[in-house]
Amino acid sequence: MNGRGRVMIFWDYDTQWGADRSRSGKKSWGMAEFVNTDRILDLLAARGLKTVFACVGAAAQPGARPYHDPAQIRRMHAEGHEVGSHSLQHDWLPGLGPARLKETLLESRESLEQCIGHRVTTFVPPWNQPYDYLRVGSVSLAERREVRGAQRTDVRRLCAALAETGYTFARLAFRNGLRRVVEAISRREHPRRATVSSLLGVRYVLLNTPAGFDRPAAEMVRRVADDGGIAVVWAHPHSLTADNSQNEKYLVPLLDDLVALRSANRIDVVLPRDLAHE
Repeated sequence: MNGRGRVMIFWDYDTQWGADRSRSGKKSWGMAEFVNTDRILDLLAARGLKTVFACVGAAAQPGARPYHDPAQIRRMHAEGHEVGSHSLQHDWLPGLGPARLKETLLESRESLEQCIGHRVTTFVPPWNQPYDYLRVGSVSLAERREVRGAQRTDVRRLCAALAETGYTFARLAFRNGLRRVVEAISRREHPRRATVSSLLGVRYVLLNTPAGFDRPAAEMVRRVADDGGIAVVWAHPHSLTADNSQNEKYLVPLLDDLVALRSANRIDVVLPRDLAHE
């Protein structure tokens, strides 16, 4: 890899498994995941861009929509995108004990690998949790309140389980508590360019944009194009037609900007597998 800025784009592919397990109550957008994913794949193919689809493993198993579509997951892989795991059934990881955590990680990876015929090594936790990582001052009172003691999965326990079940890369979201205080006082976030770090043998990048493609994502892309580092952009396919920052009206300009910046040799659009030797 050279010193240019880099951009990683993740799609959290939940299907109805995620809609059923929404923390705010069961939703009904499962079918939109499939229709919108086909549209996303077409938009990416037209621009020669590759991304990461973090898929719930159950969606790769035989069955019908809105829960399953192994053919669509095979299309992602066939078109050069990286297929990662998003747990088996969009599980809330902080609430899982050690045995159940390893079970969902392993079953998801194996289901996806059997579907696409290729190794799966990247993991994206549902809801970007666990968030709790005391060693760096990232504390989630909600996770600690809902699950106590050794049964709670925190960031360290997650990474240990990932390494044990064959994963080598993760997208994580913990944040230092002091930064959160500063941001609360200043009433604005202070996102940082991401780098590849390692914890217990698992390499990871930290989220540095909110979900979507509007101003925060566009600004981070421009920042890494100017100064280096990694912009981590992410969204949900089911929100491509929603009235929020993940809508296609924001995605298309960002994709076109990425193509232009790549043509100008200012960025590389990369996948976790491209960073294997960092």
